[in-house]
Amino acid sequence: MAHTTTGGKCAPDEERPHTAGATPEHDLNPLQRLIQQRMRERGWSYGQVARRGGLPRSTVATLAATRNLGRPPRPATIDALAKGLGVPVSVVRTAAAESTGMHYYGGPPARPQDPGDRERELLIASIDELTPDDRRHVAALVESLRNKMPQQQPEGR
Repeated sequence: MAHTTTGGKCAPDEERPHTAGATPEHDLNPLQRLIQQRMRERGWSYGQVARRGGLPRSTVATLAATRNLGRPPRPATIDALAKGLGVPVSVVRTAAAESTGMHYYGGPPARPQDPGDRERELLIASIDELTPDDRRHVAALVESLRNKMPQQQPEGR
């Protein structure tokens, strides 16, 4: 296990937050980007993500570092990675599929005017993971927002 000296103490490599190395973000595949971005946002290490999801640390590290996936990870690995990253399974499933050159359509395709809209993708991806009662609450919120929209649009539109 690699160690780094920090303030006179040795910290195991897996305990330090991971920061993306020299690979520019645009050179990452979607799964790498998802893993590295989520880890950066939360200040998590490979080991922390692995423990949260019940995966080996090496699996998380490999998925975060492998540019050309030959095939998507097994469904159990996708489920565990989603749990470890704290994101909906469908988000990881879509990123994993796209990283192998496939496109997974778990919902309606994005409209041309808003490709890559992260909030939209998250809303679509997470709807199946909500309880029926939660879906009713979200639907009521969306309906109230849609009812307000025509009043907020500027004239001439």
